Amino acid sequence: MNSRPRGKLAVGRVKFFGRHRGEVNSSAFSPDGQRLLTASEDGCVYGWETQSGRLLWRLRGHKVPPLLSRPWKPLQPLYGMTLPRQAYTGSDLSEVELSEAQGSLLQSGQVLRHFVGHRDSVQSSDFAPSSDCLATGSWDSTIRMWDLRARTPGIFHQELEGHRGNISCLCYSPSGLLASGSWDKTIHIWKPSTRSLLIQLKGHITWVKSIAFSPDGQQLASAGYSHMVKVWDCNTGKCTETLKGVLNVAHACAFMPDGKLLVSGAAD
Repeated sequence: MNSRPRGKLAVGRVKFFGRHRGEVNSSAFSPDGQRLLTASEDGCVYGWETQSGRLLWRLRGHKVPPLLSRPWKPLQPLYGMTLPRQAYTGSDLSEVELSEAQGSLLQSGQVLRHFVGHRDSVQSSDFAPSSDCLATGSWDSTIRMWDLRARTPGIFHQELEGHRGNISCLCYSPSGLLASGSWDKTIHIWKPSTRSLLIQLKGHITWVKSIAFSPDGQQLASAGYSHMVKVWDCNTGKCTETLKGVLNVAHACAFMPDGKLLVSGAAD
């Protein structure tokens, strides 16, 4: 991680996307930043027009709260959006499924791989930028790295330990570093190839709910179970901004692809 001067983030015009019927758990921008996906406790995934805030569509059918995972790869257009070619499925189980997304409405598709190994519920995941590895975080306080290249039953080839609480969120940086947020109120940034902990971020007074790297990987945004979002310098480990424009408990955060906009989802 190379250090360089950064401009300050400021809470200017705050735009609300308020048609959810439950808490917003995760969010993701389309590659061009024109669309926003949000996943809610109401069992639906919502598609929004970023600039206008207009709701484009809502997908229903989840029996448990849906999770959004990356990366975005073109499959079929859905109202101007591209959908992930592979989708991770997680729930309050210790097992993980990797499915092929099919059709313009993200039908369940064929199960490609079944991963078993965590000792408790799997609550978070993210794909590596190269798409050859899936990281999963569990209530067993461990992170497991699954090799997606081998056409064999899912076997984890690495395990990262160090948190003292449930792993609530994971996020890869563009360069392949992995950040993890936990109920122990800390964020760890790892170098997966060497299984080494590079830096530990401390400052949240509640458990960490969501994390997101900026597009250049130099900053990390984090939302705890509180009314604020923190922004960190990944090189120094210092909190550079505390954004307090959140009206309710912040549950999710994501940067736009150009890094100029940060979105947060809340319990309202």
